Amino acid sequence: MKHLPRPARRALLVVHVAVSVAWLGLSVGLLALGLAAYTTQDLSLTHAAYRAMKVFADWLLAPVALVTLGSGLVLSLGTPWGLARHHWVWIKFWITVATATATIFALRPEISHAAAAGVPDSSLVAAPAVSTSAYLFMTAISVLKPWGLTARGRRLRKSASRPAPRGSGATVGASSGKPVDAPSGRRPA
Repeated sequence: MKHLPRPARRALLVVHVAVSVAWLGLSVGLLALGLAAYTTQDLSLTHAAYRAMKVFADWLLAPVALVTLGSGLVLSLGTPWGLARHHWVWIKFWITVATATATIFALRPEISHAAAAGVPDSSLVAAPAVSTSAYLFMTAISVLKPWGLTARGRRLRKSASRPAPRGSGATVGASSGKPVDAPSGRRPA
């Protein structure tokens, strides 16, 4: 995929960060409601908490998860970071796929079932606790960018740093003349 122009990349980055933070906040909210529903002795409070969780699950969970996944995918493919060049991006992608799938196909139906039954359910404490941990982990690796290049990223960097054969008309970098993964002096947005 061709790299995104800077204004588009920055706008998409804002969208991605906003929906990612919304997903984390939503998960923390579901954890608080799940804990309240599970630990109270008042069945009316349990039922109310699960009904509130159902509102969040029905209206917000799937759209937020899918926009997070889609914006992250477009950002990774449209920037020098790439999807499979750096371990942290690759790991974030697969954790996002797993959590979005679990959110849509397991958590939402479980919340609907609990809202209808109105009885305490420990899985509605465990699932938001796991998802909150996953989102915090992804936040940390987004900031720290650990583990370096993948094997694919090392191959791409190595092939981009080789000089182009004479007469081929090929350039090393797309527009700058430097290797694709070479540091530019600026951090990618």
